[in-house]
Amino acid sequence: MINQFIASGQEGLNTVSRLLAQYPHRVTALVAAMLLAGAGGAFAVASLAPDAADLPMRQIIETVPTLALPGANSDTSPAPLVLYRTDVTRASDTADTLLKRLGVDDVEAANYLRGDVTVQRILLGRSGRQVTVEALDNQRLNKLTARWSADTDGQFKRLVIERGEKGFSSHLETAALTASTRLAGGVIQSSLFAATDEAKIPDAVATQVAEIFSGDIDFHRALRKGDRFSVVYETLEADGEPVRAGRVLSAEFVNKGKTYQAMWFQEPVANQPAGATPQAGTPSSKGGYYTLDGQSLRRAFLASPMAFSRITSGFKMRLHPILQTMRAHLGIDYGAPTGTAVRSVGDGVVDFAGKQNGFGNVIFVKHNARNTTVYAHLSRIDVRKGQSISQSQNIGAVGSTGWATGPHLHFEFRVNGQHMDPLTLARQSEAVPVTAAAKPAFDRYAAQTRVALLAASSMQTASAQ
Repeated sequence: MINQFIASGQEGLNTVSRLLAQYPHRVTALVAAMLLAGAGGAFAVASLAPDAADLPMRQIIETVPTLALPGANSDTSPAPLVLYRTDVTRASDTADTLLKRLGVDDVEAANYLRGDVTVQRILLGRSGRQVTVEALDNQRLNKLTARWSADTDGQFKRLVIERGEKGFSSHLETAALTASTRLAGGVIQSSLFAATDEAKIPDAVATQVAEIFSGDIDFHRALRKGDRFSVVYETLEADGEPVRAGRVLSAEFVNKGKTYQAMWFQEPVANQPAGATPQAGTPSSKGGYYTLDGQSLRRAFLASPMAFSRITSGFKMRLHPILQTMRAHLGIDYGAPTGTAVRSVGDGVVDFAGKQNGFGNVIFVKHNARNTTVYAHLSRIDVRKGQSISQSQNIGAVGSTGWATGPHLHFEFRVNGQHMDPLTLARQSEAVPVTAAAKPAFDRYAAQTRVALLAASSMQTASAQ
């Protein structure tokens, strides 16, 4: 029986195959009709649901309260438009010129600035004060805030002038500076300051970089086009606005293909992390710059008695500018404008301060039993004989007294009375490593410094491209 069923099924399949081959279009239409019939059945089932138009409807009305804006008045008048603008004061500023530059046209405010004693004393005629104004759209002054900072106290002053019901009033406040970190870098094309200006790095930071590496790099003669530098430094802020540059935290300089690195480190004290600055902008006598392997960059003697200048005559034979004969120049001459600060290259005691022959105004500093430095042709002497002085302390100012054809500093280094090349001695002076107790903290901070310098270097490369 099973064999008969299979044979019957096979015969049916053969019949269908013959029909498809003979009437393909008719069979396809028949199948489509059957599918449509099935779909119609489905429609018929779906149509058994109630018609939505016959369902009952209900309307609900609710009152939604308006969300009030903070500080909004009950009336519908728009809030007054307040405009903000910031600029820096100039020594030539008057009340009118300052307000005009800040976009304020307010006779009452100008009269107040002219008449207020505090404003006259600490704002008008003072350059470098950062001023922010709040003014209405009719250019009337609402509030004026001036901020400025001293160099070393870690604080800033804030002068606030406000309009009240009875007119303007002013008050003076003191607040702490805050520090933020900035990264930058550049490539030497002509000079260090030209490169830092191009990279928008403050001059104070450029000077610090020159100071940090002065024991290894002669910034007067050894810079080459293509030398690179990266720097991480503090920006000191008042109310979130930058006021001045702070300390250089780390720096890298590539000179003639050789890389020099340095970072600021302060040995840990109670409740203070290694490397931290106690207060923004406040120097610490216990901190200093080190190579990243722990060698101090502070040598016994600085390479230069001036923060930044140019060498006009080195330690060599030369034609004397006044005697017009070939003579050995037993020191180094630095060209700089009259009044430029001169500093001691090392700790010591003033052995002589006064006038002496062709030196004019001159200072002799005795550093130890063997070493003495000489600073000549000064326009001003700021120390006295017997006074103890420290490295980098200002002791006088550049001038042209004595036998001098123009303003410059003549600088000598004498060892047991014999004249030596100051630049050579500065590089040979001893450096002190970080203490063993502070080395673990130093190494952790150095690892962070490497990351920061790498990021600064990447910014420098991107900027150059």
